[in-house]
Amino acid sequence: MKIGRTLGITLFIAIGWAPQAHAHEKWFFQGPRMPLRWDLFLRPVPLGFTAGVLAIFGVACLLWRLRGGRDLIPGPEAFGAQDERRMAFYGLAPAILGLHLAVPLLVYGVIGRLFTPNNTMAPGWAHFVGLAETIVALCLFYGGMTRLAAVILAALWGVGAVLFGLEPMLESLHILGYAGFFFLAGRGPVAVDRLLFPRFEPGAQLVAIAPTVLRVGIGASLLVVGFTEKLANLPLAEAFLEQYPFINFMPKLGIGMSDELFAICAGSVEVLAGLMILAGVFPRTIILVALFPLNLSLTVFNWEELIGHMPFYGALAFLLVWTPRDRDLWIGGLRHGPLRVSEAPPAPPTP
Repeated sequence: MKIGRTLGITLFIAIGWAPQAHAHEKWFFQGPRMPLRWDLFLRPVPLGFTAGVLAIFGVACLLWRLRGGRDLIPGPEAFGAQDERRMAFYGLAPAILGLHLAVPLLVYGVIGRLFTPNNTMAPGWAHFVGLAETIVALCLFYGGMTRLAAVILAALWGVGAVLFGLEPMLESLHILGYAGFFFLAGRGPVAVDRLLFPRFEPGAQLVAIAPTVLRVGIGASLLVVGFTEKLANLPLAEAFLEQYPFINFMPKLGIGMSDELFAICAGSVEVLAGLMILAGVFPRTIILVALFPLNLSLTVFNWEELIGHMPFYGALAFLLVWTPRDRDLWIGGLRHGPLRVSEAPPAPPTP
């Protein structure tokens, strides 16, 4: 228990120390695109911080195993939530997640962006790809043809790799995580699919792995951004901090810290959070601490940051509740209840 508390305090200090760690520099930087600078990463200070992140992650993994996969933060059952109610929540979860992804897809599809504010499409592509984004958004919103929409969403990710290159799409791996989630789980009982298209319902074995796919996508996205916007692109991070100097708050606390060192700290925090979420190691602890800086940036970048971060808000909130131990409750929530999956084939229509 003492080791667990020590790790929790360490994570809180590490992540809380860089409140704007999750601000996306590329979304708001005003200037030309800057290429990755791995040569600047391969220096003692960035490498030392990265080694420290890996060491903390290794200790966390060891402690996770020693605790039998139990988080430092208790789940809803510790606060009196009954299995029946938790199952009902899981039945609602795909609809909640669908809304959190549908809103940004709809907004970006209409204004000619792909997934994030910095991926601006040329007029010709914007018409067709933007329309596809809008269609996917509506399918997720209403829960109609959800699994087909998930396939289209994954295809749009591939189109983005052609239009913008691999780097921006790796930063949007959360989109692939969502696409996999909805293809494997569908949109749940609160959906048009359950009422009108029951043959499209996924099997229980596919439903079971959907949350893990979503978690991996979210963690991988945070991990990649920690490198592409900070550790492996320090010129971008420093230029961003020059445009928004108030983000580096350390001098105001009387602690001298250069913009480069602040960016290295922030990138290290983001990489650590991404690794922990991706691997499913103390997910509740890392998410609760990470949500604090993730929300602080809203007061700086307003609605554009809110729209862009909605998929992360939804997924992180879901992962605060879900654990692999809830496999049966998760499957039951999606397949049972008032609008349960019909196992019998539909009767032939009467003449």
